[in-house]
Amino acid sequence: MYVSMTDMLERASAGHYGVMAINCFNLESAYATIHAAEKANAPIIIDLLMEHLEKHIPREYVLPPVILMAKQAKVEVAINLDHGKSEDYVMDSIEAGFSSVMIDESEKPFRENVQITRRIVEVARQKGISVEAEVGNMGAVKGDHFTQADMYTDPDDAIRFIKRTGVTALALSFGSSHGVMPKDFVPVFDFDIVRKVKEATGIPLVLHGGSGCGADNIKKAIAAGISKVNVGSDVMKAQADAVYAQQQENRAIEYPDLMHGTLQPAMDMVTKYIEISGSAGKNLETM
Repeated sequence: MYVSMTDMLERASAGHYGVMAINCFNLESAYATIHAAEKANAPIIIDLLMEHLEKHIPREYVLPPVILMAKQAKVEVAINLDHGKSEDYVMDSIEAGFSSVMIDESEKPFRENVQITRRIVEVARQKGISVEAEVGNMGAVKGDHFTQADMYTDPDDAIRFIKRTGVTALALSFGSSHGVMPKDFVPVFDFDIVRKVKEATGIPLVLHGGSGCGADNIKKAIAAGISKVNVGSDVMKAQADAVYAQQQENRAIEYPDLMHGTLQPAMDMVTKYIEISGSAGKNLETM
């Protein structure tokens, strides 16, 4: 069932669990993600990153088949444009058929971020499309540019932003970073940021960079007010590791078999995070 994020995140917020948003790079990862969600009877969000859609296979070729998968799925599936860095691209994505969009102007001055986001919300709301935005800045494991404390979301700014824009959900920076975490490294989260924004606004809040954060951190973040948990790198790493292992065993393996061999590892990783987030069995039809 193809839906927006709005209802699934509102239920997650009320029920104190998280909905997983999996960053999918290709049709195989989208297929595996939806299949894992169906087995767990969990609502799911497919995140399609704007950077991937621009650098690799364009939106007009990727989005339609993923929408078809969503429509035929036995669970609720939202398809969200992840980290939309261009107002024009996000507006075009609304017209292209996304059920949710993220406008990420967090690197711009606060006032400009508010103005652009408000314009997106006004257009999206008329079409029943949910909108995510971000206040604060996220670092990345790549290049050791981890999120630092001075990049964290100012909760007062986040509260003002929500009230001025009317966004469906807001991504906060409170300790996570994008990318695969180094072995045995677990980031330290400032849960007070999440609690303060949640108590003041009540809206669903979003954890980006969930890969490698650890089950305890994710569960505590959800308890503090996170309703959407983004994970991409861990699923992609599971697929990449599967490719490596298969080629080590059989360098002559045919490409279709190689790609097929990435499905189960991706499903296993998505299932793991569904269990951590508490969304198993939370599909609308079972409520």
